[in-house]
Amino acid sequence: MFDKFRSLIFKFDPELAHTLAVKSLKLNILPNIFEEKKYDSFFQTELFGKKINNPIGMAAGFDKNAEIFNQLFKLGFGFVEVGTITPLKQHGNPKPRVFRLIEDEALINRLGFNNLGSKNINSRIRSNLPTGLLGINIGPNKETTNRLNDYIIGLKTFHDIADYITINISSPNTEALRDFHESTKFDELIKAIEKERNNLNSKIPIVIKISPDISEKQIFQISEVLFKYNIAALIISNSTDKCRENLININKHEKGGLSGKPLEKKSNELISKFYKLLKGKIKIIGVGGVDSGKSAYVKFLAGADYVQLYTGMVFQGPNIVGKIKQELKELLLRDGVKNFKEIIGKKN
Repeated sequence: MFDKFRSLIFKFDPELAHTLAVKSLKLNILPNIFEEKKYDSFFQTELFGKKINNPIGMAAGFDKNAEIFNQLFKLGFGFVEVGTITPLKQHGNPKPRVFRLIEDEALINRLGFNNLGSKNINSRIRSNLPTGLLGINIGPNKETTNRLNDYIIGLKTFHDIADYITINISSPNTEALRDFHESTKFDELIKAIEKERNNLNSKIPIVIKISPDISEKQIFQISEVLFKYNIAALIISNSTDKCRENLININKHEKGGLSGKPLEKKSNELISKFYKLLKGKIKIIGVGGVDSGKSAYVKFLAGADYVQLYTGMVFQGPNIVGKIKQELKELLLRDGVKNFKEIIGKKN
């Protein structure tokens, strides 16, 4: 059904189309596309000690204000990450700020952490408790004078309601945010996060979401800090402000983060490099170009323990989890595999 309506949906401005999709899910007015075959042994796994039906998650950015996470669970997602959420409400960058690159199966966005703020979103989650595993992605306000403290505020606000908290240091749309990838600043940030987590007497798993545009040297430096502070997982990766040379669509020169298929190869290469260093001791959540069973399969081979998507759903529709599972199961059956975990890192 989505294939029939896609051309109509794509006539709308991308941000407007997204807003309408969120409202449709919120009001439960979409057709009955809810994922049915939830309990397939091929995909069952655990994330941070909790059983989930499959390793396919919704990435942060789709449900920025935690409006529809329970509806996304009904669509079949094994886990959902909301945000990015900042301490104070902010409107983000001027519109237009989202661009659809149809020929490239990609998006470019420069949204800039538009959200309702931590207090409002915290109240919303508490009034509508999650029915599945919920991650909360936090970041600093654009105008803050103390970015490190903004992360602390996010941790204090959500540590007792989230299943994990993601520290977003990787958006290309907040000026100088990626400076936190620098070794000294990264260590300082994670040290402060761990100190506050201990002060709160919290065992909330901490996840770091990194940029795909880091150097070889930074890969080693980041890995050292992850081990030093016993970080639970690494999300590889956020959108890129590079990889434009082979794009076709006229919007390829728009400023912002590029997501979707053009990011896939770069993401997979980075996953493989981190897998060799982390050796399964720190979980990897692979993001970038996941839109099919094959694309998920390749990420698992590279070393991802789980995958997330967002742009893939824009182009493939709301039944994407079912599609991925069906295709992935065929690949696993072909290889004589009984659970996807058997293939993790096998390419390395």
